Amino acid sequence: MSLHFTADEFSHRHKLACAALARADLDAILLFAPESHLWLTGYDTFGFAMFQCMVLGADGSIDLLTRAPDQRQAQYTSILDDDQIHVWPEFEGAQPQNDLVNLLASRGLTDQRIGWETQTAGLTMWNGQRVLAAVPNLIEASEVIRECRRVKSSAEIAMHRRAANLSDDALNAALMATHAGAFEGDILSAMQGAVFEGGGDYAGNEFIIGSGQGALLCRYYSGRRHLDAQDQITLEWSGAYARYHAAMMRTLIVGSASDLQKRMHAATVEALTACEAAITPDAPMGAVFEAHARVFDKHGFQDARLQACGYGMGAVYNPIWVDFPMFYEGNPQLMQAGQVFFLHMILMDSATGQAMCNGHSVLVTDNGVERLSKSPLELVTL
Repeated sequence: MSLHFTADEFSHRHKLACAALARADLDAILLFAPESHLWLTGYDTFGFAMFQCMVLGADGSIDLLTRAPDQRQAQYTSILDDDQIHVWPEFEGAQPQNDLVNLLASRGLTDQRIGWETQTAGLTMWNGQRVLAAVPNLIEASEVIRECRRVKSSAEIAMHRRAANLSDDALNAALMATHAGAFEGDILSAMQGAVFEGGGDYAGNEFIIGSGQGALLCRYYSGRRHLDAQDQITLEWSGAYARYHAAMMRTLIVGSASDLQKRMHAATVEALTACEAAITPDAPMGAVFEAHARVFDKHGFQDARLQACGYGMGAVYNPIWVDFPMFYEGNPQLMQAGQVFFLHMILMDSATGQAMCNGHSVLVTDNGVERLSKSPLELVTL
């Protein structure tokens, strides 16, 4: 087996999950989120793109229903025994939801109170409709395991620290590769190479890179260009270790920074510091967004800021590395010590065509926050 955590760690998670089921008054839960599978058992695969389901019973039983290509994957990456791994047969007209019904019956769960995770890329609407038709009266329970995962154990925090180190390595590689005439593909290659060379993984979504007018985008897009003698380049990336993330963001200047870019940069540093000060246990996440907005609006950048300024980090899968919830206006979710968040201070000024972004991941402590990244925040010109 290839396990990133000890048996004691998984046993602790198992107890947390069963206690969460009891609080939700559920006899079982159908887990479709790959993050839930990984957290509960270590099972690590992108096979969630097909039909697969993990069943956790209130009695502590765990069963995985999956395809044949993932049988060995489960044996190699998880704590599951062979008798807990069930393969549904593939043929024209196969109905894996019926195999799920049979599995539930074998566990005495027919007509019991069963929850299911629907807020996940691990369950398409197509498959969800088939499951609901075969197992009616399912109870929405997407938050049951997600809530268990929010506060990280010391072992998980160690993984986030490794991821943050890899993010710093990727930034250092980008700084070495960025200059007038540099090819965006070489910059991406250097960043991703630094993560792999450090023992890391692919991140939960593509590294974001955009120069020139593309620096005002905060999404990946296809296409590459060479940097001009006077240019700007926005990067958003994350080191990933054992699927755990610690995202970062920067806008780098090639040539000389304009007065506007200098003012924007100063505002991003001030806003980032204000957001960190707003992060304390039992404070609402909306307070962090308010700190972000207050600083940017004070500096006259209300039209250039976004409507969110960060989100949770964790062990997550494609299509995005966001581990909800997000920092947005009025979010009442209370923060807790042991959570990890990515704070991104993004200014995109469409009127002038200039951008400036700053961001890194932080750990919530009993007394505030700890920056996981060690990279400085000063304005970089290359």
